[in-house]
Amino acid sequence: MTTLYRLLTAEDTSAFCHKVSEALARGWVLHGSPAYAWDHAAGVMRCAQAVTKDVDADYAPDMKLGAQ
Repeated sequence: MTTLYRLLTAEDTSAFCHKVSEALARGWVLHGSPAYAWDHAAGVMRCAQAVTKDVDADYAPDMKLGAQ
């Protein structure tokens, strides 16, 4: 059993919420609290949420985490 980790990031819009919701629907689990930061260059708020998932596979650096 391997625990995978992803950090989902995006601009603070409903698209970010959908990204996190899709990960949860695919079996990923929230890890910690979300984070928000002001992106001075783009002039927008950015969001981040860590998620983890246990899989029956050995970890490999070339794994497509979003496809798990």
